[in-house]
Amino acid sequence: MRQSLVIVLILFTALGLAVGVSKSADDVIRIVTLGDSITKGVRKGVKPDETFASLLQASLKKKGMNVEVKNVGIGGERTDQALKRLDDVIALKPRVVTVMYGTNDSYVDAGKNRSRITADEYRQNLEKIAKRLKAAGIQPIFMTEPRWGKAARDNGAGEHPNQRLEQYMVACRKAARQLKIPLVDHFEIWTTKESEGADIGRWTTDQCHPNPQGHRRLSEALVPVVEKSLEPDSTSETQDQK
Repeated sequence: MRQSLVIVLILFTALGLAVGVSKSADDVIRIVTLGDSITKGVRKGVKPDETFASLLQASLKKKGMNVEVKNVGIGGERTDQALKRLDDVIALKPRVVTVMYGTNDSYVDAGKNRSRITADEYRQNLEKIAKRLKAAGIQPIFMTEPRWGKAARDNGAGEHPNQRLEQYMVACRKAARQLKIPLVDHFEIWTTKESEGADIGRWTTDQCHPNPQGHRRLSEALVPVVEKSLEPDSTSETQDQK
């Protein structure tokens, strides 16, 4: 009799543990980082655990948050291409999606004199992305791209690429304000640091893509905004981090 009771208790304990594991898995807060190669991060000189997405997850976990950050950045991607795979992002059922585009959208290829898509098209695409995410109950966070280093090569129009990129970042800020979406303004942060004497090119592998130091800069600006967005009483008011 006593042996049977022990067996029953063991079974109930095992069942309780199983239920606990399932509940814990369901309670994971999922965050997706959507963007281009700057978001993807991994390249020569940058390991997976050195990307801003990985650093974001580590920072939030240190704060006791049960989070999972999935990096879905794709090299060379623009906002119009991101729209085509947005259903796959929504299917991941994240609580928050960070959205960072503009470097590819604004770039002028060799032999061309126009950006790949216009600034208006870029802004409209961002707005469509945000509205679809919101309709699915997901909080979007816009991010401007980091500034190119001074030594970056001219684009196809013979301009420093920041000349075009800055116009698109203005459009990103405008979209964030109009839709009342949190904004992490990396471009402004890097511009300010450069004006103070920092060589931001040293934060990159090639004057464009962040190196581990650059990814730490991106993560430091992003963490407090994501954390605020996850608060129970958080709102969608724009939060500029400078």
